[in-house]
Amino acid sequence: MLMSNRDRPARLHFLSYSFRVLSPGDHVLCAVSGNRIPLEELRYWSVARQEPYANATYSVEAEMKARAARGALD
Repeated sequence: MLMSNRDRPARLHFLSYSFRVLSPGDHVLCAVSGNRIPLEELRYWSVARQEPYANATYSVEAEMKARAARGALD
């Protein structure tokens, strides 16, 4: 039986300039908004946190939050 990757979240490993598919699917969820991101539209992610983002604004928001959390630990 053939399995469809449609309407199924993918599991990815984020690299510096690309990502590797660990489990096939057609989308991921934005780590900030929870919005669905089709894999062909995925442009923003964090290698350090292994998180995808729907757009640059969410990416910056996540980075600022992570920096603030690191500062609170100092």
